[in-house]
Amino acid sequence: MDVEQALEFVDKLVYDDAGKYLSDLERKVFIGSWQGLTYEKIHPEHREYVEKDVAFRLWKKLSKVLGEEVKKKNLQGAITRAYKARNSPSEDNSFVARIGTSKSFFISYHHQQPDASLVRDLERSIAELGGQSYKFPLNFNNAVALNSDSYQAEADWFAEINQKLQQSDYFLLLLSPESAVSEMVIEILRRVRELRDRQQNNQLTLLTIRVNCPTNTILNHDLRGYLEEVRQREWNSPADTPCLLEEINSLFSGKTVKWENSPSLSNYKVTPGIPLPVAEPEIPSGQVRLASAFYVERVPCENQCYSAISQPGALIRVKAPRQMGKTSLMARVLYHAEEKLSYRTVPLSFQLADTEVFTDLNQLLRWFCAIISRKLGLASQLDKFWTDTYGSKDNCTIYFEDYLLPAANSALVLGLDEVDRVFQYPKIADDFFGLLRAWFEEAGYGSGDSNLWGKLRLVVVHSTEVYIPLNVNQSPFNVGLPIELPEFNFEQVQVLIERHQLNWQTSKIEQLMALVGGHPYLIRLALYRIAQQEITLEKLLETAPTEAGLYNDHLRRHLWSLQQHPELADAFAQVVTADTPIELESVPAFKLHSMGLVKFQGNQVIPRFNLYRIYFRDRL
Repeated sequence: MDVEQALEFVDKLVYDDAGKYLSDLERKVFIGSWQGLTYEKIHPEHREYVEKDVAFRLWKKLSKVLGEEVKKKNLQGAITRAYKARNSPSEDNSFVARIGTSKSFFISYHHQQPDASLVRDLERSIAELGGQSYKFPLNFNNAVALNSDSYQAEADWFAEINQKLQQSDYFLLLLSPESAVSEMVIEILRRVRELRDRQQNNQLTLLTIRVNCPTNTILNHDLRGYLEEVRQREWNSPADTPCLLEEINSLFSGKTVKWENSPSLSNYKVTPGIPLPVAEPEIPSGQVRLASAFYVERVPCENQCYSAISQPGALIRVKAPRQMGKTSLMARVLYHAEEKLSYRTVPLSFQLADTEVFTDLNQLLRWFCAIISRKLGLASQLDKFWTDTYGSKDNCTIYFEDYLLPAANSALVLGLDEVDRVFQYPKIADDFFGLLRAWFEEAGYGSGDSNLWGKLRLVVVHSTEVYIPLNVNQSPFNVGLPIELPEFNFEQVQVLIERHQLNWQTSKIEQLMALVGGHPYLIRLALYRIAQQEITLEKLLETAPTEAGLYNDHLRRHLWSLQQHPELADAFAQVVTADTPIELESVPAFKLHSMGLVKFQGNQVIPRFNLYRIYFRDRL
């Protein structure tokens, strides 16, 4: 067995287990170890990082898929034993690959041509091989109009999708330019990750077919995160179909499909064009003018943030419901800090962290330090600074004091996006947020370490009120500069209309805002489609609260989320059917507000705007 065979063998096992192939650096470590090289010879520049971090994680992955402890010294023996076991004729052996075993595919696609025809070809081929397929159209209205299948946006339909995902061996995403801007794609991929992380279906393998969607197509930040390192291949014409079907055939025989890794997040550039449902957490240098062409400042929020971030130990808290511009504001603050003040900046989204990160406080803080190190281009030094002598909070603090903060003379700005994710884990939330508060206070003590901690600046972004109990003296949510982003007002919507080169009378603006208020993303999406002459305002207003409307994808994403949380669906049903404001319990009220579905009037809530009232009144 040579090194190439061994690498192909373990790469397939790792992918079947985790949905991701080995990284380029892990492959390099594997090959060097197989050949008996030392870590220093494998990677002279970063020997310690490769040994303590990359190789450590690699041996853990291989130990899991091979069923025995794997280390550098027993690598060849462990793989040879597993390979022989897998190819043994004994049917009782767990490594036996049963040729012809039925496979189940969940196919998600945008129902249009050529995507729909390709799906039919895939269904036919899978059926001929003895497999099963379930197709999920992202654009509901077209699926109803063009497909013989009857899709109903009801509770049992969403429950069926969850059931099919749990039963599937492969999640196959047909990624077209249209599906690349779908909110539903993000929600389904989030659900797939949850199923894998919670071990409800840890065998679910992700594959992506880019349908007339070249690698430079704009993908939003969350979509890129979910697809990073997921294997993909391109489909550009029917001439590519026979080869694709042959590759699907290979999956049934246990062979490795030689598809390319999705590009890394760092390879993407932000360019103008169709509005994306998720904003960028950072703005690449030199592209600000393009990236901010349709960004509307909400005075005085931006200037307050720019002033605050220059202060030692600054802590800025940005709060608003989803898609209100929080991440866009954070991106501009980080850009200002990096370009105008020469600070080091790190954007970090908790939404993309694996569920296992939140297993306990120690795991979360190690991930926190490791990801910041990587984004700063520093080698991980966790094993050097993390000891059993101290607790995890002390270890994390020491890591910042002795390594991250002194690594450069400039200040370090952390943009912590989607920290609401931590709220879901109350056992660790109090300690984690208490640590942020302690660092903030350390900068203001005037002690010997205050100058060092003054270099740390925090931008904390969250969507909802803090509905978990936090010690008032340890919470970072009652100190620093609070920024709560409002909806666009009439004048700001007017500015956007002018930037889209539309000449509207006051009555037209009022009609659109009566439907969607000053919701930044929904306003921007409407103006973009109207400016592109894809729809008129009149047609938009007529069809908006229906499955055939412009906001169908947005509304289905909310319906999907509500159906997964019946207590929120019941609470929101009360809101949309009431003729007057009603009072809900605090937690569901805060969660519905964070989703952007309701707004407060005192202690009571009402639907955020008429679009939600009309659409959800008949569906909950």
